[in-house]
Amino acid sequence: MSENLPGGALTVADGLTLSRMGYGAMQLAGPGVFGPPRDREQALAVLREAVDLGVRHIDTSDFYGPVVVNELIREALHPYPEDLHLVTKVGARRGADGSWIPASAPDDLKAQVRENLQHLGLDTLDVVNLRVGGTETANEAPLGAQFAALAELRQEGLIRHLGLSNVTLNQLTEAQAIAPVVTVQNLYNVANRQDDALVDRCAAENIAFASFFPLGGFTPLQSDTLNDVAVRLGATPQQVALAWLLQRSPTTVLIPGTSSVGHLRENVAATDLKLPADAVEELDAIAS
Repeated sequence: MSENLPGGALTVADGLTLSRMGYGAMQLAGPGVFGPPRDREQALAVLREAVDLGVRHIDTSDFYGPVVVNELIREALHPYPEDLHLVTKVGARRGADGSWIPASAPDDLKAQVRENLQHLGLDTLDVVNLRVGGTETANEAPLGAQFAALAELRQEGLIRHLGLSNVTLNQLTEAQAIAPVVTVQNLYNVANRQDDALVDRCAAENIAFASFFPLGGFTPLQSDTLNDVAVRLGATPQQVALAWLLQRSPTTVLIPGTSSVGHLRENVAATDLKLPADAVEELDAIAS
């Protein structure tokens, strides 16, 4: 199975083999990741197409919508394929106006885990990431009490594996002293390289590094170099950016989001793009 997964397979723990090309479900919610999708049937079609294309790693959270995205995933895919891994995250809630509200009290985190279980229709979550920093950037706040709360649920069997989102090197070390960390999810792409050291550490320790906003997110990547390389290779700039990430580290996993079946197919096709050394050298210089 693993050899046929898009982007190849990454096994980071017993029973946890991810397709390196995953799918980020955030954009299935309405504008601002809030409210219902513009086109519900299209949203369901995207999820089903992702699985049909071999994606076995879907990133989600109950605060996408809120609740909307998890309920779409359940409607589209439940009962889930045995080898499909849903990676969710906790640490925030949404205001009535769509605002993002940090919510990291240990008891609240445990409640969020149970809400994810309920809305996804699961008894156990494969991976739960603790969101620590802000929407995009990390901070050095201690995370021990929060991560320990999730580790308790892991001991109880409600969570199989734990991960982190928006964290620093020091916070990864702090969490690892409490329980194993199998995934780290931070903002990182060809133009935003502040976490190079964290990417390298994850590779050395066989931790999946999921680049969120691999294509720039709310401010899409704009680069003449990226465009020029794409033209030479007969690919889109987005495909080149995704291919660069896959080649950047052996434990990089991708979770690009889209609400379009066509864009989903283009993203998955990026796994077939092999960047020559001269192209990689040019792309590496973008962030300089």
